[in-house]
Amino acid sequence: MSADRELVEAVLSRRPGAFERLVREYQGLVAHIVFRLVRHADVVDELSQDTLMRVHRRLHQLRFESTLKAWIGRVAYTIGLRHLQKQAASVETADDGERFEREAADENIESAHSAREAAVIVREAVDALPPLQRTIVSLYHLDELSIPEIAEITGPPSGTIKSHLFRTRRQLREMLEARLGGEA
Repeated sequence: MSADRELVEAVLSRRPGAFERLVREYQGLVAHIVFRLVRHADVVDELSQDTLMRVHRRLHQLRFESTLKAWIGRVAYTIGLRHLQKQAASVETADDGERFEREAADENIESAHSAREAAVIVREAVDALPPLQRTIVSLYHLDELSIPEIAEITGPPSGTIKSHLFRTRRQLREMLEARLGGEA
């Protein structure tokens, strides 16, 4: 955590470029968390900026009880949840299946097409999940965050996160099996 402390101290002491470095390092995580919750691409930038500004205003409150990454993730998660509560809007689908599609790029056209179809099916299944489960699965499998980091970001204890992951994976498997006719 010494790198975290150094970055925080640099931002708090207003060293040139320190906050910009923090933004560069964490803006992807913030945008991903916000998007997984709100599912409206048109507000992700605004909510991400709100998150980073709140981080800047409240950075002096960081006690290093967790990593800087987890603390910033928690701020993003909170802002995303507040937006959902205010909007109570329907969820839009956006394409985040590029990760699956990249894996198919080296294969022939037929298998690449099959991989894209599979990525769309998986993305649709994940998109159908409630916001908390969708966020937990994304943070664990796409962002490769640890269970304790996800717990710090989303609030429930680590055991609850593990339980959500287990049940959500089973639910996704059932959804995919139903969609693919037992091939999943």
